[in-house]
Amino acid sequence: MNIETLDITVFVIYVIALIGIAWWVSREEKGHEKDTNDYFLAGSSLPWWAIGASLIAANISAEQIIGMSGSGYTIGLAIASYEWMAAITLLIVGKFFLPIFLKHKIYTMPQFLEQRYDHRVRVVMAVFWLAVYVFVNLTAVLWLGALAINTIAGVDMMYGMLFLGVFSLAYSLYGGLKAVAMTDIIQVVLLVLGGLFLSYTALNLISDGNGVIQGFVDITNRLPEKFDMILSEDNPHYKSLPGISVLIGGMWIMNLSYWGFNQYIIQRTLAAKSVKEAQKGIAFAAFLKLLMPLIVVLPGIAAVILVPDLNRADEAYPSLMTLMPVGLKGLIFAALVAAIVSSLASMTNSVSTIFTMDFYKPKNPDKSQNHYVKVGRIVSLVSLIIAMLVAKPLLGNFDQAFQYIQEFTGFFTPGIVALFALGMFWKKTTANGGLVAALGSFFFSLAGRMFFPDVPFIDRVGIVFLMCVGLAVLISLSEKKGNHDNAIELGEVSFATSSGFNIAAIAITLVTAAFYITWW
Repeated sequence: MNIETLDITVFVIYVIALIGIAWWVSREEKGHEKDTNDYFLAGSSLPWWAIGASLIAANISAEQIIGMSGSGYTIGLAIASYEWMAAITLLIVGKFFLPIFLKHKIYTMPQFLEQRYDHRVRVVMAVFWLAVYVFVNLTAVLWLGALAINTIAGVDMMYGMLFLGVFSLAYSLYGGLKAVAMTDIIQVVLLVLGGLFLSYTALNLISDGNGVIQGFVDITNRLPEKFDMILSEDNPHYKSLPGISVLIGGMWIMNLSYWGFNQYIIQRTLAAKSVKEAQKGIAFAAFLKLLMPLIVVLPGIAAVILVPDLNRADEAYPSLMTLMPVGLKGLIFAALVAAIVSSLASMTNSVSTIFTMDFYKPKNPDKSQNHYVKVGRIVSLVSLIIAMLVAKPLLGNFDQAFQYIQEFTGFFTPGIVALFALGMFWKKTTANGGLVAALGSFFFSLAGRMFFPDVPFIDRVGIVFLMCVGLAVLISLSEKKGNHDNAIELGEVSFATSSGFNIAAIAITLVTAAFYITWW
């Protein structure tokens, strides 16, 4: 065992407290039973601070903390582009996408696609998202989370996954999205404080107790190659992060798909009190994203010095945790598990939302609201069981799980972005055009991978996106009698934002630019 009794005590107190708080916020007034809006959209009542915290808690999970730290160990600060560019992407989502989604009063992204296109598009994309969430996202979070627990506490991988699954269900299964979102503020505070302390301690160790500033100076002097944001073509990791293409190419497509059209991320904004409240939450999340590389990337770079002889890059973060003082190690362990179970809860809730609202309810329209909630809970449980069973076969042999996930999802994201972007902003897009673009994304990406293997996957994502848009435009224009009755009337949507949002957007953009200028 690499964890002491005091650490275990701190951790157990956290687990019990979180479950208790989740059940407390999920309680209902006497005589009121949860309906689908309560369970899947938190009664459309989330305040901005809960939205922002929940966005980050859903995003920063095992594949982010463990996987991105592993990439920081291998590649360096350049991997932080996923975080810093995400901050700008969030502002775009808040300004241009949220007003459209909230105006349509939707539960799910597939539901929006049916309103804009037709039932076929809804079903195809619902099946796709269910498969990705269960067989890619949930499996990755469970596997990497169990890996962390195994490294820190010596717990068997299967028992680790079982604990994470049971813990996430214990605090989220009854209350649904409200339980997840309202406790995420606690999760994020713990995550940020624990992560900052880990980075602080690592830098202090590197400087031999001379402080974090000296530690940061030492690490940049000893590992200058790890602080190149824009990689040159002779860098061994150029294919993963292809230089200037990171700023102007396919990473925008990856980020827009993840933050704008991803059910388990966007769902908490759909539960906002209003558009303005959702936008404030988005801005809050964007500020937090600027901080994330300090929490998830810097420890990986520090591990190159402190624990240089790792078997796998993904062991960097948990190995560094073993160097922390007794007691505080338990706090950081709790922060890591907080991030993991929050993402698990968010994903299972979104899986249950899509299955219930896009498949089950349309085929069983006469059931009670309580019945749909029960179906959602059953689906959450089943999805976690499936993910546990397939986690090891799918991810057991990958060294950098974060990069694997990015490349896999990169097969589909170009078509998803083309489908949504054209559907929202080009009236002439037809259902056939959008559907072919979405399906064509996989085949274009597969062909690119097979016949042009030397093209970096981020560049391939950008190229495939342009091909999908071109294909959708050609098919839509060829349908002279195409039905455009479902086209979105942008003139009826208000894209105006508050002065607070505008000031935040300017500040976030300037800070992001400063980071790139400093470590170009």
